[in-house]
Amino acid sequence: INSALLTNHTNMLRLLVTCVCAVAAATASAPEDAPLNLWSGVTVGLKSDDASVEKGAGEQYQFQADVNKLMDIIINSLYSKKEIFLRELISNGSDALDKVRFMSLTDSAVLGEGDTSKLEMKLIADKEAKTLTLIDRGCGMSKEDLINHLGTVAQSGTSSFIEAFQQGADVNLIGQFGVGFYSVYLVADNVAVHSKSNEDDKQWVWESTADSTFSVYEDKGEELGRGTKIVLTLKEDCLEFLEEERLKGLIKRYSEFINFPIYLYTTKEEEEEVPIEEGDEDDEEGEDEEDEEEGEDEEE
Repeated sequence: INSALLTNHTNMLRLLVTCVCAVAAATASAPEDAPLNLWSGVTVGLKSDDASVEKGAGEQYQFQADVNKLMDIIINSLYSKKEIFLRELISNGSDALDKVRFMSLTDSAVLGEGDTSKLEMKLIADKEAKTLTLIDRGCGMSKEDLINHLGTVAQSGTSSFIEAFQQGADVNLIGQFGVGFYSVYLVADNVAVHSKSNEDDKQWVWESTADSTFSVYEDKGEELGRGTKIVLTLKEDCLEFLEEERLKGLIKRYSEFINFPIYLYTTKEEEEEVPIEEGDEDDEEGEDEEDEEEGEDEEE
C-alpha cells in the first residue's frame, strides 16, 4: 500500500512540475496584453485500469466487472459436481466445429488440408504435468475474439447468471447463460487458450490464473492450423480428471448429442519381460560363481 501511495504521489508531483514549467514558459513568451493560457503545451495522460498494458510476453487486461463477479462465484463455490467443466468445454468445441462446417458449405477452402480439415476433438491427459488439454478443429478465435469473448466485453448472460445464482440457482446452470467456459476454474488454477482463426494470420494465446486479469500474446508454439487448444493446469484436489476411466465415463455422458468424434489420449506404464540372451546368461553364471568363491574365502 505504501509503495502504491508513493507511486501516486510521485506521478502527481511530476504532473505539477510539468504544469509549473509550462506556465512559466507561457508567461515568458506571451505578449503582455494577450490572455494567458495555462495549459498551452501541456499534455495530460490518464491511465485506465481497463486499458491493455504491455507486460512480459504479451498484453495484460482487466476482466470486465461482471466477469470478475462470476469468477469469484466459481472459485469460491463449494459445488460438488465439478465435472460440469468438461460438459461445457465439449459443448463449446462442438459449437465451433458446427460453425466451421456450416461455413464450408459455401467455401470448402475454409476447412484447409490434412489434419486441419478433420472436424474432431481431442482430449489429452498428462499426469506428469498435471494438465488436461482439449483440442477442437473448429473456427478458432482471433486476437480480438479472445479479448472480447473471454473477458472485457459484458455479456447479457454474465449478469443474468449472477442474478440467478443470488436467487438460489447452482453453478450447474452456468451453461444455460452462455458463460460455461468459466466453469474451468472449478478445477483449474491456470487456463491457457491457444487459438487460430482463418480471419487472423497469427495464432494467439489467452491466459489467466483467475486473478482479475488475463494476458494475450502471440503463440510461438505448436501450430494448430485452425481451431482452439485449451490447456488446464489442474488443482491438486482435481487430479481425478486425469484418470482414463474417469474421463471415458464423462466423455460418454456428455457427448451423447455431439456429432463429432472425440479422441482420448492417455499415457500408460507397462512392465515387459525382456528375454535373456545366451551371452547374458553366461555373464550371470560367472557372477554367481564369483560370489560363491568370495563366500568360501570369508568362511576360511
